[in-house]
Amino acid sequence: MKVVEVESIAPSSESKELPTEASFALTFFDILWLRLPPVQRVFFYEFHHPSDVFFDTLLPKLKRSLSLALGHFYPLAGHLTWPTHSTKPLIVYNQGDTLSLTVAESDADFNHLAGTNFTEATETHPFVPPLTISHEQTTLFAVQVTLFPNAGFAIGITSHHAVLDGKASTTFVKSWAYLCREAQPPYSLPAEWVPFFDREIVKDPTKIGEKYSRDWLKMGGPNNRSLKVSEMPVPEEATRGLFHLSSSGIEKLKQIVQSKENNTNLHLSTFVLAAAYSMVCRVKAEGGQSTSTGFGLNVDCRRQMEPPVPPTYLGNCVGITVAITETKDLLGEDGLVVAVKALSEALGTLKKEGFLHEAEDWWKMVYESYKVGDTKTAAFAGSPRFDIYSSDFGWGKPTKVEMVSIDRTAAFCFSDSRTGDGIEIGFVTKKKAMETFASLFEEGLRS
Repeated sequence: MKVVEVESIAPSSESKELPTEASFALTFFDILWLRLPPVQRVFFYEFHHPSDVFFDTLLPKLKRSLSLALGHFYPLAGHLTWPTHSTKPLIVYNQGDTLSLTVAESDADFNHLAGTNFTEATETHPFVPPLTISHEQTTLFAVQVTLFPNAGFAIGITSHHAVLDGKASTTFVKSWAYLCREAQPPYSLPAEWVPFFDREIVKDPTKIGEKYSRDWLKMGGPNNRSLKVSEMPVPEEATRGLFHLSSSGIEKLKQIVQSKENNTNLHLSTFVLAAAYSMVCRVKAEGGQSTSTGFGLNVDCRRQMEPPVPPTYLGNCVGITVAITETKDLLGEDGLVVAVKALSEALGTLKKEGFLHEAEDWWKMVYESYKVGDTKTAAFAGSPRFDIYSSDFGWGKPTKVEMVSIDRTAAFCFSDSRTGDGIEIGFVTKKKAMETFASLFEEGLRS
């Protein structure tokens, strides 16, 4: 891959009047993720044109619309810092701050990368940019556009985990795509994408954020205000797979569960069925060596807060809970039902006890790897509700979207489907286990 240029993109004042300076204190939802590695996605688009068409036509529109989008989302051009006078880290924006855009050209096989076959996990790494991170401060967001001549292009995004959740970062990408595709003066956004910045709307009466901050200060401390993120290596022989679970497949899973379990309290949503089925197939494929298996669930809390947090809130507003079940039960004939019951119970507890009832324990859940005895847990990132395949910059919808960073976290990633039918499930494991997972995944939907 050849880097053509690295350009600093400033927020445009044409789309919104920009402040001279602004700062936002992180909430407890944000501070929880302070030193976790950034979240990375790559969007692949077909573009069967020579390089000069890309550089003369497409790239200028991408740059221009990126500047316009940043005008609406100007905090993303700022940086994260933790001054000695503040009990919490701060997002700081000053007039003149910019976002890094890397432009590159690759001779890699676009059809292979954007296709349905397995890939080596590291094959997507060149197409997502780094953040600039030091102990004192870090950038928040970075973009890379990579051309595959006569085949396609990729847009890679990297976002700081403590600044944006998946819903917020996806809203930015869709806003950028909209402005690239359809913008006319005054370059406004549809109401459902206009970002809401005010982090003070997230109330913290029990001061969980201060507790998380103290935990960070003690880690490597005392008084360790470093913003360096954790180094999480990619496992050897890591293989990336992306699987399609159709609407008919989801209905089939629902019928299987209902035929074996007459329980009206079960949550038989698309998410629960897909998570249960994916985990059962994965445990069987990877060997199920742990005594217990945990399902790490991320739950959007925007509507659950008091007062409710707007859907377009630009920050983290995701809660955590873990459903745990015996691994041997997942390996049995009724593994799917066992998994659905465990997930239903966890979600039922959230509804009954409140979405924040475990908030003080989230730290342990994340930084002790959800360990409860001999338990192996996989988290579930993303959501089909993000509608990532609607991100059309004017040259068609994505051919494929991958969450690159799950190869370091061992999480599943859920999204809507490129076909518009059902959902997509991505994860990373060893090649042999991935091949076994694929076989089990298809066989279970046929039988």
